[in-house]
Amino acid sequence: MIGTDLFIAPFELPFMFRALIEILLLGAVSAGVGVLVMLRRLAFLTDVLTHAVFPGVVVGFMIGGTSGIVPGALVVAAVAAAGFTALASTRRISEDAAMAMLLTGSFAVGVVLVSRRESYTSDLTGFLFGRLLTVDTTDITVTAVTAAVAAAVLALARKELLLRAFDPEGARAAGYPVWLLDLLLNLVIALVVVAAVRAVGTVLVIALVVIPAAAARLITGRLTAILVISVLLGPLCGWLGLVASYEASVNHDVRLAAGATVVLVLVAAYALAFAGSALRQFTGRARSQRSRPSQRSQSPRSQSPPDRQASATSTVASGGA
Repeated sequence: MIGTDLFIAPFELPFMFRALIEILLLGAVSAGVGVLVMLRRLAFLTDVLTHAVFPGVVVGFMIGGTSGIVPGALVVAAVAAAGFTALASTRRISEDAAMAMLLTGSFAVGVVLVSRRESYTSDLTGFLFGRLLTVDTTDITVTAVTAAVAAAVLALARKELLLRAFDPEGARAAGYPVWLLDLLLNLVIALVVVAAVRAVGTVLVIALVVIPAAAARLITGRLTAILVISVLLGPLCGWLGLVASYEASVNHDVRLAAGATVVLVLVAAYALAFAGSALRQFTGRARSQRSRPSQRSQSPRSQSPPDRQASATSTVASGGA
C-alpha cells in the first residue's frame, strides 16, 4: 500500500498531474522520433536544433511572454531545419560543419538577446532547463497536437524514411526526393524540440529523444521491438523521475529539479540496459568457449578412419615406389 501511494499520491496535486501528462506525452513522441534519429545517427542534429531554437524562445518570450515561447521557437525551428537541409545538400559543406555553424551561431544570438534583460540569470536557467512543474493546459494541448502531427507524419512516410535511413542510394535510385525526406524528418525533430522546450528546456530535450531509443537498441535488434520499448520507456522514466523529484524534495528536504531528475532516470535506464547487454555478451562468449573443447574432443574420432585410410594408402604407395 505504501509503495502504491509513493507512485500515485504525488499526482493528486494539480500541478503534479499536469506535469505527469506533459512528460508522458513528451516521452512517447520524443522516443518515437528518437528511433529514426538513432537509425540516421542524427543525435548531434537534435542537439543542434535544441540550441538553434533558443533565439526564437527568447524573442517569443520578450514579445508575448510565456505564451510567445512556442510560436517563436516554432518559426526559428522551421527556418533552422530548412537551413540545415539546404547546407547539408551542398557538397562543399559537410554535415558536421553545417551543424556546428548552426549550433554556435544560433545559441550565441540567443544568449546576446537574453543578456539584455535584467532577469538574465533566471530567464537563462528557465530557457535552458525548463520548468516542468509550471506547465498549464495550454502547454499540454500544444504537446498533444505536436505529438499527433509527428505520429501522423511518421506513419504516412515510414517506408520512405526507413528506406532513406537504411539505403539512401536505393531511395535515390527509386526516385524518392532524398532532400525532401531529410527536410521532413528534420521538421519533425524540430516539432518535438519546440513541444518540449517549455517543459524541459532546450538542453534536456535531447535526452528525451536519444536515450530511450539507444537503450531499446541495447535490449533488442528488431526494429518494431525497438520502437515499442522506446515509446514505453520514455514515459515510464518520466513518471519515475517526477516521483523521485517529489519524494526527495517534499519528504526528504532535498531539492531536485524535476526535468533534470527525469533525465537522470533515463540515464540510469540506459546504464541498466547497457549492463544487461554486456552480461548477455559475456554469457554468450562463455558458452561458446565451453562448447569448443567438446567439439575438439569429438573431431579426432570422427576423422580417424579417413586418416588411417590415407596413411595406409601413403605407405603402400611409398613401398611400391
